[in-house]
Amino acid sequence: MGENTGGGTRTVHEILDSSLDSVDHAEQVAMDLAQESGFEEEDLHKIGMSVRECMVNAVVHGNRYNAQKKVDFSISLANGRYTIRIADQGDGFELSDLPDPLAEENLLRHSGRGIFLVRAFMDDFQVRRISPSGTEVILVKNVVAPA
Repeated sequence: MGENTGGGTRTVHEILDSSLDSVDHAEQVAMDLAQESGFEEEDLHKIGMSVRECMVNAVVHGNRYNAQKKVDFSISLANGRYTIRIADQGDGFELSDLPDPLAEENLLRHSGRGIFLVRAFMDDFQVRRISPSGTEVILVKNVVAPA
């Protein structure tokens, strides 16, 4: 794990296995750093759930639990932005291909709401295919100074 705490910035970078243990680990790392950064309880919950959803997607849907494939996980805190990057080595996907979780035919499905929730919980959310294969998600939560 790499860290840089000089000049008000901090980064964490890890290469994680495609396992549910890695999901738990990434969520805990994200929560710990977010708490150190001064996020309130409600935002901590939103960050934790967003990281968990994206990590599960990377491990389960992207890498399909393949032990040979890894998840590249990083967090940076700089310039008032708490940025989380999660990249898998799967086949990749397009956001436009995902069914609308609010469409009547999808309301009773057991999955499909994670990305919807992440979009609602984070201040910025980006998804892109990466080369040679995989998907990268970027989650951003703005750090609000205490009043």
